[in-house]
Amino acid sequence: MTHDPYYETMYILRPDIPEEEVESHLTKYRDMLVEAGAEVLDNQMRGKRRLAYPIAKHKEGIYVQLSHNGDGQHVAVLEKAMRLSEDVIRYLTVKQEGPLPAPRVMPGSEAAQQQQAEAAASAD
Repeated sequence: MTHDPYYETMYILRPDIPEEEVESHLTKYRDMLVEAGAEVLDNQMRGKRRLAYPIAKHKEGIYVQLSHNGDGQHVAVLEKAMRLSEDVIRYLTVKQEGPLPAPRVMPGSEAAQQQQAEAAASAD
């Protein structure tokens, strides 16, 4: 059984930026991919972690993983924006083969409420 390829971008943000700005970066890159015609499969903030070696004099970084699907042209748009951003200290996009990652349901979202309603209906 063959699976369509998808892309995973892991990027590291500077550790000294505030939480609200981290959220704005998550939203900015997700919206950028949607505008470029890609489908965002998953967007996970992995948290602040120690780097294996200093990058731009930083010993820690905020890791973010972004899974997306598209024709491949959207990757250049995303990486150019990350390259120009002062808050992104490192990024890497890889093409993945295999089953698509299961989308995470964000708490409080419409999908989460629908999932809770379905679970309650099946319990009855």
